[in-house]
Amino acid sequence: MTTGIRFKGFSLQKLKASEFFSSGFGYVLIGLTGFFVFFILPFCLSMVYAFLDKPINGSFAGFANFISLFKNRAYIRGLLNTIRFIGISAPLNIAVSLALAMLVNKIVKKREWFSLVFLIPLVIPSGSMVFFWKTLFSYDGALNGMLHNIGIAKVNWLDSGLALPVMIFIFLWKNCGYNMVLFLSGLGSIPKDYYEAAWMDNASSFAIFRHITVPCLLPTAVLTLIMSIINSFKIFREIFLITGSYPQENIYTLQHFMNNMFSSLNYPRLTSATAVLVFIIALLTQFLLRLERKAAL
Repeated sequence: MTTGIRFKGFSLQKLKASEFFSSGFGYVLIGLTGFFVFFILPFCLSMVYAFLDKPINGSFAGFANFISLFKNRAYIRGLLNTIRFIGISAPLNIAVSLALAMLVNKIVKKREWFSLVFLIPLVIPSGSMVFFWKTLFSYDGALNGMLHNIGIAKVNWLDSGLALPVMIFIFLWKNCGYNMVLFLSGLGSIPKDYYEAAWMDNASSFAIFRHITVPCLLPTAVLTLIMSIINSFKIFREIFLITGSYPQENIYTLQHFMNNMFSSLNYPRLTSATAVLVFIIALLTQFLLRLERKAAL
């Protein structure tokens, strides 16, 4: 058995099947086939189902599913909460990560050890931290126990307006270390001559930060912003494991809504919500990529 595949002028017309796999092309083809079957094809089908009234023997419904979706209060709540969470957590993640990077960058000895400490949350599985967060933030947990000992009333951290700050704290704890390493790399690439020239001109620390550090770190900041937004969508895992399918309304996200629609087998609403989310992510991606190109200039 021979193949007739051509890769940029390299002919595989006379290449046997065994040689085709030993060269590596066969394994790449298997991976691409699996990616198409398990990711691309289901995604395309879900986009089709978004315009049908039912997944089996359904008829074309136009934009009826989307109209019904935006009339659903739970979906609007999840959409607004997701936007609010990203709008708060992503900039805050950049600010905290940059502050930590500048602090660690000033350390001369054992800088790697300090960086490693902030990277530990990345290697700890989320599932293993659920018990810790529940023990810490539950109504009868350790934090309320300490507050009670100093005469402060207990706080319902996970079932009140404070649930959102708690989730932002968990998000920062999980992701600041990675972005800090990116900023450390960016700080290390800034020529020291820039700072020496500024010091010779008696420039203030704020002026050096504003006119040297920030412009030089702008491409890195855009990259960390993209990573922060991507990781902010993953906070659903922690929220779901800690609070379940129906958490406090301030931390009810789009992923909760879509997960509940899947559980109730409401595929028209699920697929239409997926289509809207893909559209939002596509617009956001285009904006961030343009911002990254401008920052690199």
